Amino acid sequence: MRQALALAEKGVGATSPNPMVGAVIVKGGSVIGQGWHQKAGGHHAEVFALEEAGDKAKGATLYVTLEPCNHHGKTPPCSHAVLKAGIARVVAAMKDPNPKAEGGLDYLQSQGVETSWGVCEKEALKLNEFFIKHVTTGRPFVISKCAATLDGRIATRIGDSKWVTGEESRAYGHQMRHAMDAIMVGINTVQMDDPSLTARIENGKGLDPLRVILDSRLSMDPNAKMLHQESDSGTLIFCGPQASDKNWDLLQKAGAEIVQAPEMSGFLNLDFICRYLGEKGLNSLLIEGGGHVHSSALKSGIVDKVCLFYAPKILGGDDGVPMFAGPGPDFMADCIELTDINLHRFGNDIMVEGYVLDFLDQRD
Repeated sequence: MRQALALAEKGVGATSPNPMVGAVIVKGGSVIGQGWHQKAGGHHAEVFALEEAGDKAKGATLYVTLEPCNHHGKTPPCSHAVLKAGIARVVAAMKDPNPKAEGGLDYLQSQGVETSWGVCEKEALKLNEFFIKHVTTGRPFVISKCAATLDGRIATRIGDSKWVTGEESRAYGHQMRHAMDAIMVGINTVQMDDPSLTARIENGKGLDPLRVILDSRLSMDPNAKMLHQESDSGTLIFCGPQASDKNWDLLQKAGAEIVQAPEMSGFLNLDFICRYLGEKGLNSLLIEGGGHVHSSALKSGIVDKVCLFYAPKILGGDDGVPMFAGPGPDFMADCIELTDINLHRFGNDIMVEGYVLDFLDQRD
């Protein structure tokens, strides 16, 4: 099953809105077939594994990271292909949370195939946490990512932030972008940094996320870099009721999609924005905005996980830009707590990864 999970990870960034799935077929103690879901709309992992196993699949055991689907979507049901190949036993890491696709194990069992599930379930749940969140709630899984000094500053008092963390951390940040469906920043970040918001990874095959911009007054420059670059992904701008009609036309001509969002307490309603992105079929959203965007996201309750990178630097003083801006609670008891904490090392930097809502426990 761990081999199947490793295969599934090869689909990072390419399978959405589908899950990442890996499959391994074993017979007589030897692997006779393996595969993974490579892209949305393409063959599922079980089909690739069965093709490699060929006639040897009869009487073999299939290990798969997600219950074989049991419905006709863009491809036929994998449960039927598994039965036709003569597989004698199916071991799944987890059941399929998608009500349209579930039931593969029950179907196979009814046809005389031995089935079981729950092997490496926790790892499988984490692997597909984006898919699970979207298919069960209709909303994207949201990660708040931030890089700061040890005293919690993301930029100096004049806005200089290049670079807070080292090369290894920034490289991992681009891998995160590659894995996500969308990336969100506020208009201040756009005006200060003029970012590309693309996924630049070593092999040059990074998949760019949809660029989502929070711009209440629609003041973004139509000549912004992200609107004039080679990228397979587009730019979606959320504005408020007071948006500039003139800039609306100019930004649309530059290729941006614009959606007016309602406001709450003077800020764009992030709950509405998440629901909108979910309805567009997006499984995941990475927030890379400034201190106000991160703070608003946490307070609005849309964040599932935080990834906080800390560099071994101390800016000093009280006038740098904080990770989370705006007023906080009066009492420690009202802090936002993280669960399921993991620490990662990137060169001299440390990343703290934790869940704002205990997402894995929710699945239990």
